[in-house]
Amino acid sequence: MSAKRDYYQVLGIQKGASVSEIKKAYRKLAIKHHPDKNPDDESAAERFREATEAYEVLKDEKKRSQYDQFGHAPEGGGYGGGYGGGGFNVDLNDALESFLRNFGMGGAGGGFGDMFGGGGRGAQQRGRDLQITLKISLADAARGVTKKLKVNKQVVCGTCHGDGAAPGSKPVTCSQCNGMGRVRQVRQSLLGQMMTEVACPKCQGQGRTVSNPCGNCRGSGTVRGEELLEVKVPAGVSTGNYMEMQGKGDHGVQGAASGHLRVVFDVEENEIFVRHGDDLLIDVPVSPVDLMLGTKVEVPTLAGKVALKIPAGTQSHKVFRMRGKGITHVNRPGTGDQLVRVLAWTPDKLDKNVQAKLEEVREDLAKRIPAPGRHLYD
Repeated sequence: MSAKRDYYQVLGIQKGASVSEIKKAYRKLAIKHHPDKNPDDESAAERFREATEAYEVLKDEKKRSQYDQFGHAPEGGGYGGGYGGGGFNVDLNDALESFLRNFGMGGAGGGFGDMFGGGGRGAQQRGRDLQITLKISLADAARGVTKKLKVNKQVVCGTCHGDGAAPGSKPVTCSQCNGMGRVRQVRQSLLGQMMTEVACPKCQGQGRTVSNPCGNCRGSGTVRGEELLEVKVPAGVSTGNYMEMQGKGDHGVQGAASGHLRVVFDVEENEIFVRHGDDLLIDVPVSPVDLMLGTKVEVPTLAGKVALKIPAGTQSHKVFRMRGKGITHVNRPGTGDQLVRVLAWTPDKLDKNVQAKLEEVREDLAKRIPAPGRHLYD
């Protein structure tokens, strides 16, 4: 699959374009590549989908901000709240729905996804979208991890296997729509007279009717249950980022398409490290003598302890940078750094012998201390 084009390039606008400019650019492209004007032209349909995908992201302030910061997410899932915009996909029916919704050509009765022969049986009863929070440690967020997640949701009824009919009976094809779940209507639009399809009023878009409903699910084909999912958490996520899992929401009524599941990440605070973007900060206490004479200390990192050399004459609050020891970047190669701040540590009480030795050097040190002023640690 080819890489996605930049959304601003798709719409032919500048990065700082206003919402009205975005809408104007999208409307121009959508009309140009509309399926009615380009029948059997897959390239035009793809441009139509592409323009709609770009528009749906850039018109939304939050999604646009996430996209500007992180770009496209990996294939298979979108990440939002600091890692979003990318991974957003629309099919042709969704694109048509968006176009009609935004330019006033929608109507009551049936989703826009049912237009132009799309949508399929049961489009009106797609399962609900769900959202769940997944707690992960800082270490897991830094490198990525696979987690098992139990989701309470509507699942396929084990008695009727999802068709809604009681054992020994079967659903009957709807006589009004002949199983299509849709009936045709003629509708006026900006492009002229358009043939549209809406949900069949007799079967509510299912394409079939159930005369003897299943007693376990009361004809819906779904019951409350639980599903164990495997979630691949991308490296570098932050609290509030999310992943869209297609088709993992509630199961649809009588075999219709399932909804989607949004997994929101909650990265737990760490007892040792403080996160700043993709960098980590840690404070390391060092005795004044070690700062004066120089030393080596073992510094914790997410991958284990690493030796750090502290040169003689280092001042308290000096920050050392350990390259590549931070958080993996999202959507781009590389890793953040770990910042080590050394702090002079002094004991509350001193042994008498130690105190006597320090008294001997205090006079010499007093002669070397600079006068009070600014930028002493530069």
